[in-house]
Amino acid sequence: MPVITTKKELDQHLSSLPKNSGLGLVPTMGALHLGHAALVEKAIMENRFVVVSIFVNPTQFDTKEDLEKYPDTLEKDVSLLAGISGDILIFAPTADEIYNHKVQSKTYDFEGLDKIMEGAFRNGHFNGVGTIVETLLLLIKPDRAYFGEKDFQQLRIIKKLVEKNNIPVAIIGCPVIREPSGLAMSSRNERLSEILRKEASSIYKILQAAKVEFGTKNVQYVKDWAVRQFENHPDLKLEYFEISDIDTLTPIQRKKPKGKYRAFVAVYIGGVRLIDNIALN
Repeated sequence: MPVITTKKELDQHLSSLPKNSGLGLVPTMGALHLGHAALVEKAIMENRFVVVSIFVNPTQFDTKEDLEKYPDTLEKDVSLLAGISGDILIFAPTADEIYNHKVQSKTYDFEGLDKIMEGAFRNGHFNGVGTIVETLLLLIKPDRAYFGEKDFQQLRIIKKLVEKNNIPVAIIGCPVIREPSGLAMSSRNERLSEILRKEASSIYKILQAAKVEFGTKNVQYVKDWAVRQFENHPDLKLEYFEISDIDTLTPIQRKKPKGKYRAFVAVYIGGVRLIDNIALN
């Protein structure tokens, strides 16, 4: 299984592929788990060739501490991917290779999609995400790129980036993959003790119950109710709980007959920040 580390090698390899053969991209930051595996498997089903990028992007971390704690598990990641298919091309560059020794984000206009929820609490995060995703899309030129819906706000922003910059790629959103307890799979879960990991499963249970409440109650009632549920779990420190329109991500005050909504949450547990979301209708 080839592991390529430079843009020059990447270009040489991609240039050797048959034209119009179907190329899929799964961008990751490594520390791969079964959620990533599901993205890769879908990409393999829908494309003749697949690139998986493994790059811990420094420009999307809002604190140096969080970046330093992010796990580096390249050998384990390569082994996981080899178990899926020996034909996957892995692109694992350094930050200097990607950013040409100048690690800096571009500035984007995401038309407000980046100003709420994650954007309100993580300064510059989505400029960093946009920079690396645009870089990878322009380098690799895939026909399709795959992202998980756990980062639903990110998914919407990437679709906006592609639309505004006329990048010819289909952005494919894939369902959240969960542990048996319901906890959304995340590389950050590995930093939790067994006890805290079990408690973290309450996040999804509260989201599921909020969905039931949303069927008959008004928006403010559901938000207040959800906050109270998190208060009943002292280990879960709620950062935000929001109900938003799925297209604009704008937090709503009241439901509309044909509106489509999701509940979004960010929680700290044991110093680890977790996010999740659920479709409400």
